[in-house]
Amino acid sequence: MRSVVVAGHVCVDFIPEVRAGAAAAPGELLEVGPLGVHAGGCVANTGADLAALGADVDVVADVGADALGDLLVALLRARGTRTDQIRPRAGASTSYSLVFEEAGRDRSFWHHVGANAGFDGSAVDLAGARALHVGYPSLLPGLIADGGRALEALLERARAAGVTTSLDLAVIDPGSPAASVDWRALLRRVLPLVDVFSPSVDDVRTALRVEAGSDPGDLRRTAAMLLELGPAVVMLTAGAAGLQLSTGHADRLEAVSGERAREWSGQEHFTPPSPGAVRTTLGAGDAATAGLLYGLLTGRDPRDALELAARTAAARVAGEPPALKE
Repeated sequence: MRSVVVAGHVCVDFIPEVRAGAAAAPGELLEVGPLGVHAGGCVANTGADLAALGADVDVVADVGADALGDLLVALLRARGTRTDQIRPRAGASTSYSLVFEEAGRDRSFWHHVGANAGFDGSAVDLAGARALHVGYPSLLPGLIADGGRALEALLERARAAGVTTSLDLAVIDPGSPAASVDWRALLRRVLPLVDVFSPSVDDVRTALRVEAGSDPGDLRRTAAMLLELGPAVVMLTAGAAGLQLSTGHADRLEAVSGERAREWSGQEHFTPPSPGAVRTTLGAGDAATAGLLYGLLTGRDPRDALELAARTAAARVAGEPPALKE
């Protein structure tokens, strides 16, 4: 398959091993375990999982012209993605996250946006690309400024080039500048240009400020609401509650699935998460996106593509590389 371009948010994840219930009072020393250092963000996660599945992947993002940026580029390269379009930005610092995952509790983040703040998509090279995936616009201030005009311009450029477009969101911190954005208006502007939309229920709750439950009926209703905003395909992820795939009409799907547009049109499929060990939840939604995109781009039917999404997410949760099941 021709290359998939994965663009947007990238960072270095620092993940200390923390025992359950650990907490340090001011002035106290808290002993922690080994430190994990990984490329993070959708560019690293979705890009690397697509590469592991067999896609030819170019990653596009901005990093600082600093030692942490050099490390991040090396980490991305080691995960099988091409990094020619990673731009070191003078005067900017490389983005990083401190990720805390205690046993039995969901992860939490301390995040520095860094060089991501200047990413506006204008330098993305789409030559030879079959698909473009853009991730975490809420963490890319330059992409969503002025109602998302830069994001709209990038998607329009991809659409004009015949490139399948994909978009994923991130949970919005209520104290961040992204919380003041009119996300419903922004999404109404850009989602008609998006072929595959793959947010989590938490992304949707924080962006649109709606009640979005996680049982299958709730997921189906929320996915239908998102389809009305204009994308061709919606995959809604809900962690341990499962994944919902909903698709639009055949004419909307022609640019996405070609000859299989009718097979992909008007579909409603739910799948629980694939069974397996749970070692981390970090990047599970990004992995599901990678599985869905790979399934779509390699001609799988909707149910098979959704199952591949679930398996890819399960592999990430188990700390294993994704594998195809033919």
